[in-house]
Amino acid sequence: MVAVNIKDILINEENTMIEAMQALDKAAQKVLFVEKDEKLIAALTDGDIRRWILKKGNLDARVKDIANYNPKFIYERDSSTARDYMRRKSVEALPVVDKNMKIISVMLWNDKEIATKRVLNIPVVIMAGGLGTRLYPYTKILPKPLIPIGDIPIAEHIINRFNDYGCKDFFLIVNHKKNMIKAYFNEIERDYEVTYIEEDKPLGTGGGLSLLKGQIETTFILSNCDILIEEDYEKMYLYHKKEKNLITMVCSLKNIKIPYGVIKIGEHGEIDSMKEKPELSFFTNTGCYIVEPKVIEELDTDTDIGFPDIIEKYKKSGEKVGVYPISENSWMDMGQLDEMEEMRKKIEDKEESKDRSIR
Repeated sequence: MVAVNIKDILINEENTMIEAMQALDKAAQKVLFVEKDEKLIAALTDGDIRRWILKKGNLDARVKDIANYNPKFIYERDSSTARDYMRRKSVEALPVVDKNMKIISVMLWNDKEIATKRVLNIPVVIMAGGLGTRLYPYTKILPKPLIPIGDIPIAEHIINRFNDYGCKDFFLIVNHKKNMIKAYFNEIERDYEVTYIEEDKPLGTGGGLSLLKGQIETTFILSNCDILIEEDYEKMYLYHKKEKNLITMVCSLKNIKIPYGVIKIGEHGEIDSMKEKPELSFFTNTGCYIVEPKVIEELDTDTDIGFPDIIEKYKKSGEKVGVYPISENSWMDMGQLDEMEEMRKKIEDKEESKDRSIR
């Protein structure tokens, strides 16, 4: 168990939800604590924020609207029992307070202890057959799944993250430069199975699933081959099952600052309002989904269709399609050259941080 600097995970109850999500990303923790007059008054987790979004759909909320004002804590005099307390209460972060409720430190489970809980083992399908035209000239030589991000290709990064949660069966839907992809994964040392599903012609981000009929009979994860999701996959899966969704789309918060003053024009040509460099906040599709096998079996064979179109079809027919929201920094996309470089930088920074913690 390790302690962290409390200043890194403190937030004011008047801060916005968006600011709280950014603070969680910056601190690289799953919880923030609220102090008032130097006393612990509340806790706010990523799960609290997610539940608020799913229930209210309101991005304008403040910390005080969402936080838990009955937080778990332990007194400094009892800190030697923190490990047992955290195990009994199933918490991953525990503030240690003095007799006046001032936070002295926060105890966290270390990564090794957290990892023992990762028991997810469901199939993962990766759409790896696209041309990757937006990443030219890299894709003139390599297929997109084999473009290196750091020391290994993007597809291996994706697989490794799911494998860390216990996933062992991977299905790669391949087409463009498929022999290079197969050669790479056949030659590396791995403790998981890779099955190659070969498209004879491009079938879109959804149509290739029809080639899996009879091969997947359980809930599975579908992922594009140019994204990384830094989230708790087990929580995503459990939410999907609890809500009894046919499909759950993983959606990331996106904040965009408009670099101009925005003018709203009134009915008669007058200025109705002005806002200087406003920020827009919304959720966007990451290209990762949790899916029931029924979707595969009901697909038309050999038909080009995008997975968002499949979702739209099921929505119109009344099937339950849900959303699992994640923070902006939990999603990395390399669909375009500038985004690919940003992904490389983030992964390099994470690896350097991990090396420093080991030393």
